[in-house]
Amino acid sequence: MEYVYGALLLHKLGKTVDEDSLKKVVEAAGASVDESKVKSLVASLKDVDIDKELENAVVASAAPAAGGSESSGEEAKAEEPKEEKKEAAAEGLSALFG
Repeated sequence: MEYVYGALLLHKLGKTVDEDSLKKVVEAAGASVDESKVKSLVASLKDVDIDKELENAVVASAAPAAGGSESSGEEAKAEEPKEEKKEAAAEGLSALFG
């Protein structure tokens, strides 16, 4: 994951996501660099519009905290999460690194 995070950090800063830059970021984070993972990720991102993929990415949201005391004796209904199509969840940037 540190390679993906490094690539996202470089992109956010407006830097080129290339092998040398990604190696420097991973090393600066204190991790050892795996050359094959760096090459694979850079090659995978070559023709990808990262901004567009981030817009389409599925974001996990935290469930709301359970409320305090209830004044009525009725049970509170828990909201059921919307079921997303599996194809939609696999799209985008997350499919590259799944």
